[in-house]
Amino acid sequence: MDGRDLVRSVRMIKTVGPAQGLRSVRAAWRARRADALALPRRGAERARVPGPATGAEPQPGGGVIHFARSSLRVRVASGGAVFCGWDGTAPEPSYALAGPCPEVDARAVLEPDTEGGWRVVSERVLVVVSRHGAVEVRTPGGAVLRRELPPRWWEEADASGTDGTDGTDTAAGRSGGGGAARWVQRAEVAADARFFGLGGRAHGPRLRDGVYRLWNTDPGGAFAPGDDPLSLTMPVQLVVADAGTHLVFHDNSWDGRVTLREGVEGAGSGHDRPGACELRMDGGPLRYWVLAGTPARVLQGWTALTGAPALPPLWALGPQHARWGFASQDEVREVAAGYAERGLPLSAVHLDIDHYDRHRVFTVDPERYPDLPGLARELRAQGVRLVSVVDPGVRAEPGDAVYEGGAAADAFVRDARGREVRGEVWPGESVYPDFTDARVRKWWGGLYAERLAQGFAGFWHDMNEPVSFAAFGERTLPRSARHALEGRGGDHREAHNVYGLAMARAGFDGLSELRPDERPFLFSRSGWAGLQRYGGSWSGEVATGWPGLRASLSLVLGLGLCGVPYSGPDIGGFSGQPSPELYLRWFQLGAFLPLFRTHSAWGAGRREPWEFGAEVLEHARTALCERARLLPYFGTLGQLARLTGAPYVRPLWWNAPRDRALRDCEDAFLLGDALLVAPALAAGVIRRPVRLPRGRWYDTATGRAYEGPGQVWVEAPLSRIPVLARAGAVVPVAGADGGTELEVWAPPAGRGGSGLVVPNAGDGWQRPDVERYVSRWEGDRVVVERRDGEAVGYPVRVRGLTGG
Repeated sequence: MDGRDLVRSVRMIKTVGPAQGLRSVRAAWRARRADALALPRRGAERARVPGPATGAEPQPGGGVIHFARSSLRVRVASGGAVFCGWDGTAPEPSYALAGPCPEVDARAVLEPDTEGGWRVVSERVLVVVSRHGAVEVRTPGGAVLRRELPPRWWEEADASGTDGTDGTDTAAGRSGGGGAARWVQRAEVAADARFFGLGGRAHGPRLRDGVYRLWNTDPGGAFAPGDDPLSLTMPVQLVVADAGTHLVFHDNSWDGRVTLREGVEGAGSGHDRPGACELRMDGGPLRYWVLAGTPARVLQGWTALTGAPALPPLWALGPQHARWGFASQDEVREVAAGYAERGLPLSAVHLDIDHYDRHRVFTVDPERYPDLPGLARELRAQGVRLVSVVDPGVRAEPGDAVYEGGAAADAFVRDARGREVRGEVWPGESVYPDFTDARVRKWWGGLYAERLAQGFAGFWHDMNEPVSFAAFGERTLPRSARHALEGRGGDHREAHNVYGLAMARAGFDGLSELRPDERPFLFSRSGWAGLQRYGGSWSGEVATGWPGLRASLSLVLGLGLCGVPYSGPDIGGFSGQPSPELYLRWFQLGAFLPLFRTHSAWGAGRREPWEFGAEVLEHARTALCERARLLPYFGTLGQLARLTGAPYVRPLWWNAPRDRALRDCEDAFLLGDALLVAPALAAGVIRRPVRLPRGRWYDTATGRAYEGPGQVWVEAPLSRIPVLARAGAVVPVAGADGGTELEVWAPPAGRGGSGLVVPNAGDGWQRPDVERYVSRWEGDRVVVERRDGEAVGYPVRVRGLTGG
């Protein structure tokens, strides 16, 4: 316990109170002792590299290349995704994949390459393997997208398995099947490349030079842009360069670190210095996927591999209000009434852990919420749903129904000696369900029946990194804690990062079974690759302040590029009281993000718009009404995200990845293909520069037209943030009568435009119809037509005719 741990201990005791603070000290010592007893100590290690190539075995879609001390499996899927697995690893088992491994490309061929190497030739991608194990992924035209250098392992000096020259494959137990061999892999990318992704990162969305840890971590309070890692990390990188865009996913859930270094063009006597990425993992398999193409094609391929995003019900795309600290059901009723009385749209109210009976999950405080089902019915009649927090920690108390049921089902994580692992969270001493066991997921999913009976319509998973309060060391379970891992068995070193993902699966599957006619609404603080199958995420406890506002946008953009399209921040920041201007600018940004939710910590002040004065209230009303007007567009974007993987919120370079100026723009975003949103991210901003993609763009407030590419200055008064529409866009919006109408922005003379509309088919599982529209000039007027020849069934309003 060093000085920093001591300071953290004092802060912990001050935050949670003396009794729980002291228990967190005990929990930290207990976890440290458990790991010291159960985890093997590292002895003498030796380094291993593949060595020279000795031969190859062609297989469907690729083959296995043997080296003196390892082997590499290369497989190209029918959609062009490339799988590489060292030491005999296969694509499965995997928590990331949505189902069985995709079919191989039957036309992909393994053949000898020059200088003793090999290559796999396919229609969409070329993979070249050198005789010492370097792997290049190239475009069909030969441009190098990524070059993985030969990997290096560190393993016990007396480890069994091959170390000879025959290339036989007995090393799967060391590094290919959950063993503890550490490894490092370095890669090179183009000098002009930019890195994105790695899950939820507070500084970004462009990831600059630095070290990024892959270990889901509760920041222990509000976080700022410099804090890393956060609650949702993923070994997923999206790399954008002139030569092309590619995504690389290292399918390994162990703790690791990614070191990124951007390249320099013309460095050193006119030669480029390539960009570099180094991945170091504490164990687990060395296997990865690479997908190449346009950004849209890459995300579509990633979705095909890891699963389509869960589609939120339409009401979950409306404004939602949360606060840790509602005093009673009467206060919840008063807040909802406050929105209604002021004519402010509201879709949901979220209840945090203070509505529980002594913070115990799947309970209700009978004094403060004596009739929660009645409150839910009353709010539902007003169009407002209730959403419940769900934490994984179960109070280890005899007589607690959840604890007793879980103990009887042997559902909780145990230590190496077979005892329940106990941690300290809000209910007190707690145990943790092992969500990596299908039997436990089934049990946990059934518990949501209690939440549904209380009237809740949606759920947010919190504290699921998982968290155990610790005065020092890591705020999570001991690394030696044992998990089922789908019957394979293992410890928390492998299970930690997928814990929140598996919990989300338990909740989603349980709700789907309990309410089979309704799509579940669920979002999670923690997760891993594939989380989108079960719901979305939110930023976690972002610090109140202008840096926190900027971090909110970074998180949403970054998660979208990792395949999680539905997310949003705590509007106003979690930790403190925002100024009226900061609150309003955060609110205006949130109105254009998928998850539009206010939230704050106990004692951090209220977040109702009327609490910040009459001027803020009026401008917040404008933002809320615009969100309500765009609800058909958000609904369409949600459906398209499910069908194609394209996020609602996209970086400006989405359709023009070769535009280097757009690649470096981080303070604006595209909402679908039609709208460009440029939020105010600093105090006192009333006018700001906006980098435009190619084409004509209309200021939606003034109708003024701007031509891109290039930078323009636009007005950003306190009453609104700049939103520009692409010329020719066809956007579904809510009309004055509540129905859908088409808002069409006039295309330039002699040119046309287009747009997609997915009509609302309800909150069930109906397969949507996608309607395609085109806009064009016909004489002196703009006309809109359906591409399938059907009649346009919506009113049409053309804008931008006098845009100059």
